[in-house]
Amino acid sequence: MLIDWFTVVAQVVNFLILVWLLKRFLYKPILDAIDAREKRIAKELADAAAKMSDAEKMHDEFQRKNAEFEQQREALLSKATEEAQTERQRLLDEARQTADTLLTKRQQAMRNDAQNLHQELGRVTQREVFAIARKALADLTDASLEQRMVEAFMHRLREMDEQSNADMAHALQTATEPALVRSAFDLTELQRAVIQKALSETFSADISIRFEAAPNLISGIELIANGQKLAWSVADYLASLESAVNDLLKVKN
Repeated sequence: MLIDWFTVVAQVVNFLILVWLLKRFLYKPILDAIDAREKRIAKELADAAAKMSDAEKMHDEFQRKNAEFEQQREALLSKATEEAQTERQRLLDEARQTADTLLTKRQQAMRNDAQNLHQELGRVTQREVFAIARKALADLTDASLEQRMVEAFMHRLREMDEQSNADMAHALQTATEPALVRSAFDLTELQRAVIQKALSETFSADISIRFEAAPNLISGIELIANGQKLAWSVADYLASLESAVNDLLKVKN
């Protein structure tokens, strides 16, 4: 079989022309379009990545600010709680102090009332004891109540123990002023002389005495010299009554 070289060459030329035409008018636009599409896609991906990065930055910033806000909120809440507790404690302390003050005032008022009651009871009891004693003495003897008190005082003077006697003697000897004899009533000249004699005999010395009436002294006589005191008083016999009254008041309070 013979080869028609002209036909072969013509076909080759046609093929080359077809390839050039395809490349020129088909492949090149397609490749250009693909390149353009790839560039656009790459640009969009880059923009998306940039936006994603910005979004992540914004997210991180939001998280940071949210953490700061949470810290501030916790700090403010803690401060408010502490201030509330401080104020509560202050109010409690004020209320407790007010209650203590009121209680103290009430207790003081009760003590004052009790003291006034004691004083009034003492005065009433004194008057009653005087009245009863005077009546009893009047019924039993001609001696007066005052004379009985003087006798009781002198008996107390003579019955002193050794230590009390020594202390009183020293006080009388070292006193720079006359010894003071106080009584709830005015002593007569005879009663004063009797007391003066009893003191001189008891302490074996000439003792200078100043007499004084003390109405607030509860039914008694007392000797005072240089800080030492010897006394006889109806108050001694009222001590048990006063103790009973105190116990009664304590129970009522």
